[in-house]
Amino acid sequence: MAVYPTKRLRRLRYNPLVRDMVRETYLNKNDLIYPLFVVPGENVKNEVKSMPGVFQLSIDNIVKECKEVSELGIPAVILFGIPEEKDEMGSGAYNDNGIIQRAIRAIKAEVKNLLVITDVCLCEYTSHGHCGVLDGENILNDETVSLLAKEAVSHAQAGADMIAPSDMMDGRIASIRKALDYKGFTHIPIMSYAVKYSSGYYGPFRDAAESAPAFGDRRSHQMDIANSDEAIREAESDITEGADIIMVKPAGAYLDIIYRVKTQFQMPTAAYQVSGEYAMIKAAGKLGWIDEERVMIESLIAIKRSGADLILTYFAKEAAKYLDKN
Repeated sequence: MAVYPTKRLRRLRYNPLVRDMVRETYLNKNDLIYPLFVVPGENVKNEVKSMPGVFQLSIDNIVKECKEVSELGIPAVILFGIPEEKDEMGSGAYNDNGIIQRAIRAIKAEVKNLLVITDVCLCEYTSHGHCGVLDGENILNDETVSLLAKEAVSHAQAGADMIAPSDMMDGRIASIRKALDYKGFTHIPIMSYAVKYSSGYYGPFRDAAESAPAFGDRRSHQMDIANSDEAIREAESDITEGADIIMVKPAGAYLDIIYRVKTQFQMPTAAYQVSGEYAMIKAAGKLGWIDEERVMIESLIAIKRSGADLILTYFAKEAAKYLDKN
């Protein structure tokens, strides 16, 4: 192999056209999924204080937002719902006239060429803010799984194009797949939050989704931040149970996990650039400490380079506009 001065690595960086020709990783609009928060009421647009540019939106405004998302060329949204009322069983999650179910129907009636994905979990719907049915302070796995399957079916019946279980209960992918198939939704894919860490990066999301737990935390079901071999076991379990896409969450602090999961399984792999990642870039940009747009794109390229095929990000609209310009 040649060495300096015969070999000069800068030769391929000198000319911008050459740089583009040899670029290894590309970000494009088809990689992006935009998260949206649906709330009751009409003409509601509440900015989330910890997430500048992100809003809680009533269904009428969700439809308008989805039209803009589609026009920007972003192929998909993922919906999170805040119900009118919450109870211990999270019954609003699987109510056929619930906030998400109504939002799906409204979007599908008005917006074409947009994939509607729905988050499937109980935390946004329970009065205690936990992801499942409680016995004291213990989350009951199997009782929760049966309700998650019920929620997934109700979303599919409302018109959802893809189901995304985020709860991290054992066995929920198999149960949801069986329930969907039984109801005739064999064509609906499941994007599993297969590798979801118990992370400190979720704080702003809990403001947006109004889903902070009333006591304790979620370490009994979300993964230990120190573990990587466990991520492989979790992903393998969900793939075996029927997941079509597997997700790693968060993204930025877990690029090594994204790489391992993609390399190990060669499955369509998503990564969620979560609320805390978004909020930190926004805050540092506002203070003038970083070039916000440049760091936004750099962070998304890093996620893509690590092996993610799909990126859930609150930067989706800004990234799409950047890609149009560049």
